[in-house]
Amino acid sequence: MAIGELSLARDEPRSWRRYYDLTKPKVVMLIAFTALVGMLLAMPDLPAWELLVPALIGISLAAAAGAVVNHVVDQHIDALMERTRARPLPAGRMDAPHAAAFAALLATAAMAVLLVWVNALTAALTFAAFLGYAVIYTVFLKRSTPQNIVWGGLAGALPPLLGWTAATGEVHTHGLLLVLLIFVWTPPHFWALAIRRRAEYARAGIPMLPVTHGVAFTKQQVFLYTLMLLAVSLMPVYAHMSGVIYLVGAVGLGLGFVYHAWRLLREPGDAWAMRTFGYSIVYLQAMFALLLADHYLGGLAF
Repeated sequence: MAIGELSLARDEPRSWRRYYDLTKPKVVMLIAFTALVGMLLAMPDLPAWELLVPALIGISLAAAAGAVVNHVVDQHIDALMERTRARPLPAGRMDAPHAAAFAALLATAAMAVLLVWVNALTAALTFAAFLGYAVIYTVFLKRSTPQNIVWGGLAGALPPLLGWTAATGEVHTHGLLLVLLIFVWTPPHFWALAIRRRAEYARAGIPMLPVTHGVAFTKQQVFLYTLMLLAVSLMPVYAHMSGVIYLVGAVGLGLGFVYHAWRLLREPGDAWAMRTFGYSIVYLQAMFALLLADHYLGGLAF
């Protein structure tokens, strides 16, 4: 047996791990969670498992497919950045043809599951989200404009609407409010990280906002977006979608985000960037948990 074959044989038991890492499992889990919340909020009672399970599987498979395409397209960029250089492709643990075939398999499986066991509208919107992230954002927007994450973030904001349409078969204003919440959340979330990683983005030739417009301007934008996010987060209450439990939590979490953005604005350099980024993740998860708590435990609507 040749040395290369021996090495491959030794790695074979762990080959699944290379494919698993390509799917960005933590991101997929968050997408599945927001889709689940969308499904649960769309119905007064719990959806039947015969619908819930395939819907979450299909949406998650599509998200995983988009992540794999992102790995393939960005492999040369990833090799230049500290936080991504250990990914399977730049680290040499996976090759692009196998990764591309894996992405195609995941996307095909996702569409088949959604078309057969959910509904055509959800399948169409999920495919649009896949194209938006894997093609429009990753291939074009990311490399062409400092507003890449703003417009590219729309694809990432769709999962709760996908859950809603999976449960009801229609697009509803309340589902769109959930999309708006994630859409406005995405820029301050990602720009906080970009401030810290600006040198790496510059080296990779990616026109992120702190690279093209400077750190000070990016900090101002983060602060303004958190103010906008606080206003948007109250819209479910105005629309009679949520009540007191959500309102109290949303105000508290929103003010916490504004505080972090203010500290980011006032502190020198990137001293508060990662704290703001970390809080943004907690914020989104907590906001969707609040929506669920209010839906099932509330009853005091305005």
